[in-house]
Amino acid sequence: MDLSNLKPSEGSIKKTKRIGRGEGSGRGGTATRGNKGAQSRSGYSKKLGFEGGQMPLYKRIPKFGFKNFNRKEYSAVNLNILQKLAEEKNITTIDIQTLIDNGIISKNDFVKILSNGELNARLEVVAHAFSKSAIKAIEEKGGSPRWIKIKR
Repeated sequence: MDLSNLKPSEGSIKKTKRIGRGEGSGRGGTATRGNKGAQSRSGYSKKLGFEGGQMPLYKRIPKFGFKNFNRKEYSAVNLNILQKLAEEKNITTIDIQTLIDNGIISKNDFVKILSNGELNARLEVVAHAFSKSAIKAIEEKGGSPRWIKIKR
């Protein structure tokens, strides 16, 4: 066997059906589209979710609730993360830029400080929101929480 003898195996290659190429082909005339109606015309495409006139599923299922477009999503940062950051970087002020630089949040996130974990350092923490217990924990260690006003 050499490259000059190569050919596809028997029955693996089939000719495509040439539709709409005259009566002699056996597939001329209506070109396998049936006789009349929208589906026989060029440019036809049925509506997404169309079920032949039956009430489509997306209309049968009940709708409820709403999406509050004024809602602000916060990235949660716990006190144990702040403590770890203060120990590793030896800092006393933790603001949004510090969190971004250390890969804790991304630059467009709103930050809420939560009280999970323990705080031992005296920190000034700057964020968009704080939980009540986080404020209490920060102030107990002599630190101060500072809020950033969210622009609406």
